[in-house]
Amino acid sequence: MLTQVGVQAAKPREKPYKLSDGNGLHLLVETNGSKLWRFRYQFDRKEKMLSFGSYPEVSIAQARQKRDDARSVLAAGVDPARKREQDKIAASIAAANTFGVVATEYLDRTQAEHAAESTVAKNKWLLEDLAAPLANRPIAEISSAELLQLLQRIEKSGRRETAHRLRGTLGTVFRYAVRTLRAPVDPTAALRGALLKVEVTHRPAITDEVKLGGLMRAIDEYDGWPTLRAALLLLALTMVRPGEVRHMRKSELIIPKALWRIPAERMKMRRPLDVPLSKQALAIIGEVWDLTPGNGLLLPSIRSNLKPISENALNSALRRMGYSKDEMTAHGFRSTASTICNERRLADAEVIEVALAHQDEDAVRRVYNRALYLKERTLLMQRWADLLDELRQRSLTQSAAAI
Repeated sequence: MLTQVGVQAAKPREKPYKLSDGNGLHLLVETNGSKLWRFRYQFDRKEKMLSFGSYPEVSIAQARQKRDDARSVLAAGVDPARKREQDKIAASIAAANTFGVVATEYLDRTQAEHAAESTVAKNKWLLEDLAAPLANRPIAEISSAELLQLLQRIEKSGRRETAHRLRGTLGTVFRYAVRTLRAPVDPTAALRGALLKVEVTHRPAITDEVKLGGLMRAIDEYDGWPTLRAALLLLALTMVRPGEVRHMRKSELIIPKALWRIPAERMKMRRPLDVPLSKQALAIIGEVWDLTPGNGLLLPSIRSNLKPISENALNSALRRMGYSKDEMTAHGFRSTASTICNERRLADAEVIEVALAHQDEDAVRRVYNRALYLKERTLLMQRWADLLDELRQRSLTQSAAAI
């Protein structure tokens, strides 16, 4: 067997020569002085050779370990050279299938499946910005511990909800990688319950009827961009989410039937919804219909007919009316409608839930009909619109009496 002293003392000669270490391993000393580890073996009655690198980069102990590993592969009836080639291919595939590559593919897939623009944008931020440290890592090698470290760093910065959301989005990417045979498991599954619970904060909303009447009057008197005023009124009248009103298209409005048909890709729950339009809602739509050409957006931004009003613009309008972010937000109109409609019993609770397009946890009832309770919801929407008019008038009367 070779020794450290013997290997170091080996000098180049006129021709290359070998220093044997036993069991097929030898050191080839080249004429230029380089010393290369070689392993000779027989497979399928043919003599073959593997290179293990050069000395001293590969030490005597490391070369012997490589030889022993190769002999173990041989004992299992596998050609060590073939296994090395397969390992290189697998490593190359793993390097190509980084988390960043799979995440980009997943994002492209969600877009192709017509996910909401806001959902795609949010997922893009989570996967490309917050998960940036994972981008160049082979997805099959990422461990639960590595993900936990990333998530806890975000959690400790005070963004608990973001950490939970990132864990969920990472999980969808890993499960996609498992389905496409690029990862063995979803490492986020082991992290359930590992993060601190999210502190739920409810969106500010006006639920006092007197104050709501004042808010409706303030919107009526708003002298800013007309589509902003119309958007706020339609938020109040339709009970839908701000994103659904902001992206409302003329082509979705069936005026003769007093109906707004929202496609599934724009709904949070990915289910289409028919929204009955009250007389008051139809009047608002009529006021802004001719402000934009064609069948595009009904409520475009100030800068472009091709872009919708932003939610920030809606909230800014409320601020200019004197309502702070702790009093009312664009999303708060849904809470307002839910609270008062239930308190007033303007319809059965189930009808109100469908009007709000809430998720039905009953697996059987998730088989959803876009026109579910349409007759009842039509009556509810008109009652709600009439109540808003009544609250406006009551607020006006009380203001006049106070003067």
